[in-house]
Amino acid sequence: MTTLSGGPAVPFSTLTALFFESVEQHDRPDAYQGKRNGVWQPVAHSEVLERARHLALGLETLGVGRGDRVGLMSENRPEWALVDWACLCSGVVDVPIYPTLPAEQIIHPLNDAGVVVLFVSTPEQAAKAGSVRAILKTLRSIVSFTDPVPPGADHSLAELEAAGARLDSRERAATWKARALAIAPDELATLIYTSGTTGLPKGVMLSHGNIASNCAALRRQLDLRAGDVALSFLPLSHILERTGDYVLFAAGVSIAYAESTESISANMEELRPQLALCVPRLFEKMYARIVEGALVAGGLRAHLFRWARGVGERAVMTRLRGGTPSGLLGIQSRLADRLVFAPIRSRLGGQLRFLVSGGAPIAPAINTFFHAAGLPILEGYGLTETSPVITMNTLDALRIGAVGTPIPGVEVAIADDGEILTRGPHVMQGYYQRPENTAKVIDAEGWLHTGDIGVVEGGFLRITDREKDIIVTAGGKNIAPQPIENLLKLNLFISQAVMLGDGRRYPIVLVVPDWTQLEAWATQQRLAWGARSELLATPVVAEKIAQEVQQALAGLASFEMPKRIGLLEHELSVERGELTPKMSVRRRVISQAYGELIEALYAED
Repeated sequence: MTTLSGGPAVPFSTLTALFFESVEQHDRPDAYQGKRNGVWQPVAHSEVLERARHLALGLETLGVGRGDRVGLMSENRPEWALVDWACLCSGVVDVPIYPTLPAEQIIHPLNDAGVVVLFVSTPEQAAKAGSVRAILKTLRSIVSFTDPVPPGADHSLAELEAAGARLDSRERAATWKARALAIAPDELATLIYTSGTTGLPKGVMLSHGNIASNCAALRRQLDLRAGDVALSFLPLSHILERTGDYVLFAAGVSIAYAESTESISANMEELRPQLALCVPRLFEKMYARIVEGALVAGGLRAHLFRWARGVGERAVMTRLRGGTPSGLLGIQSRLADRLVFAPIRSRLGGQLRFLVSGGAPIAPAINTFFHAAGLPILEGYGLTETSPVITMNTLDALRIGAVGTPIPGVEVAIADDGEILTRGPHVMQGYYQRPENTAKVIDAEGWLHTGDIGVVEGGFLRITDREKDIIVTAGGKNIAPQPIENLLKLNLFISQAVMLGDGRRYPIVLVVPDWTQLEAWATQQRLAWGARSELLATPVVAEKIAQEVQQALAGLASFEMPKRIGLLEHELSVERGELTPKMSVRRRVISQAYGELIEALYAED
């Protein structure tokens, strides 16, 4: 069994200790920022402290006490963080719920956790919660961030804060702080329901110490500077963004919450952040837009872009080997940066020092491109069950195509069958009320079995695939679908792709085309269509997508190459259950939803 170690653990305590130390150390006017009515509104550290205390006291008026469960269903905004700190400092366990989930999918986590109060962000979220309220067994109150109180909710956040403020006093504040600091590292901080690709979500029990250990280690790994600005747009319901925001708060970095995923570029230009946490899907979309803009322009601009990309790749490889581009490559690199890469950085604010990526593997070609553009991506790896970071690249130790080395205090092992195991203070306490599931993933020696397959190369961990996501054909061939899907998504004509074929004679792929590219091409070909479904039914379109698939997957083994291609009109979605909230593919759901199309593809023999 191959093992790696990140070295001794960095001293850590609890999230409440982190909170009070951060407020005392960083008295900034903009600990958090949210945009309201077109203007960025800052929230100072001192205000965060006071409002969190008032919310905590307000929760007491609703009968919420230590150990109770409180739900949080909201998009990223300062109020999310304020409620979170109020719960943590009161010993209340908060349960984040993805705001993108449809009503029927919020019932299980809220009932399973025994949530007594649910915070919601908007009238739409209040209506969603209200529509299933009769089925929520333990829920007593719904609190809306908006005022006046919308239908479906019982109170507004402002009302709760005001109730807490009336109870506040110097003595109450001192008592509240003392109780918060008395919370032990092994006390439960949060229940996060994993959006598994099969079955009902399980509640991951993360303690104060679990998450605080990750925070302490990450502060050692990242170049964070008090006064930096970070743009937050991964859902706070996702443990990566949540832990990341704790780290940023502790370092005195201003956390600005993006208005939406569509506004990220505009927000970056406005705020000029120094860093951001991302998932590969964002980089895929950014890369596709950049490439499209250059190649559609054609002529000199397209030629210049291709040249700069090639120069940038050579320069990146030289730097990663420890060298510095010099001679002709050095001259070309500086010219490519001025003409092509500097404008890209400018569109993202011009101040980014690095980006952090997690949640899924990022295609090496995309990673290399952003490095060439002076936007280094620090790819990491982890799970909700590990608080979440296990390994990560750093600016000083980086390998493209790998997910880095273990962070301090974390051990990693590769089992004989290739599965990645990990052990350390970051490993969850277990699955809530599911001891049998816990025993399946955490063995007697404390190793968490991740279900992922990987290898160690030169001290760096590289993920090869999900153990449960390997396609085994009827002929016994094993196919790792994620790397193949990532290759397909690099193609300008392909927005989403899903490989299928478990137990079948050969694999197939379902493709959602990039409609901007496909419709532009179809116009050039003088095709006539009404609905998009008519365009997909056109033989020449099917042939075009097949050519693009063949081109994107050139070099694969013959048994890995999809033999049939199904075209889908609509993007796969979380709402229909085809994707998890963190955008992982649910192959079982997709196989059922598109069963007729799949059977038709296999019937073509």
